[in-house]
Amino acid sequence: MPRGGLPDRWLDYRSVGKRLDGTRFIAFKVPLKQALNRPLPRSDVFGPWELLETLRFDNQELGLIIDLTNTTRYYNLQDMPNWLLFVKIFTRGHEIPSDTTILSFKRTVRRFLRENAENDKLIGVHCTHGLNRTGYLICRYLIDVDRMDPKHAIDLFNSSRGHDIERENYLSDLQCGPKRSNKGIDEFETEPQRGGATHRPSDAAADCYDREDRRAPCGDSWDYRSSSRGLSHRPHHGPPHDALRPDPRFQPPPHHQPTRAPPQPYRWTPAPPSRQWRGPPRREESRFRPDQPDPRWRQGQQPRPVSRYTPRWSNQPN
Repeated sequence: MPRGGLPDRWLDYRSVGKRLDGTRFIAFKVPLKQALNRPLPRSDVFGPWELLETLRFDNQELGLIIDLTNTTRYYNLQDMPNWLLFVKIFTRGHEIPSDTTILSFKRTVRRFLRENAENDKLIGVHCTHGLNRTGYLICRYLIDVDRMDPKHAIDLFNSSRGHDIERENYLSDLQCGPKRSNKGIDEFETEPQRGGATHRPSDAAADCYDREDRRAPCGDSWDYRSSSRGLSHRPHHGPPHDALRPDPRFQPPPHHQPTRAPPQPYRWTPAPPSRQWRGPPRREESRFRPDQPDPRWRQGQQPRPVSRYTPRWSNQPN
């Protein structure tokens, strides 16, 4: 995988093709999980939920996804909605799929068509680019099961996908190779699984990256739109004026100051009695309670008189 975690030449292909006329098939490149889509600009993001939005825009409903990639690193069941069926068929690239792989694909398609005969839900098929392995197995089903002419099946797929099948070994086997047997096509071997997501995950992080890219000043910037060599360095001439406006959906909540009572004009009020200042007691007042005896009085004794202060220069003794 090139730098950035994207599949090789993944950005060179259209995300979703059109429905093959007269069939339930629709081909697309592998949708990526949110962690792999995060560095991309919004126009290049393509995940499971973007796939469903694209089909919904065309009034199409997806009922089953057949994953032909030979890895599980691009997305998992937790990235898919829980109402969508999913079947994984590990298929190696660059080589003609085995008869076992072809029969598994035919059984999966036949079972879905029987169980959904009353509706018009589509069967989405993808490999890495949604082109070679995807085109071969879809055309192989049309040729072997629907008895379609090989050239017509290839032309129908190429026009619907928007790209032509590139591998010569695939084209040669479809046009000149023997038809595969349909024996056991009505037997069920793989139970479809359902996704694990109940709602679309938050894409605030992806929006944050997108806003940072739009707010970049004039100068050079990195871009992921290159084909096979990962990142490319291209000049960036600055965003338009509208792109500099912050998105109100992702602004922090306003800071609410606590409400305070409006200031009142100053008005003097007397202090409570407990805080009022009281002068010293009068000389004739005693500091002892009247109902208690004065401790200075002892049994039959008078308190010793307190000497009066006299200046030093006075002739009177203290």
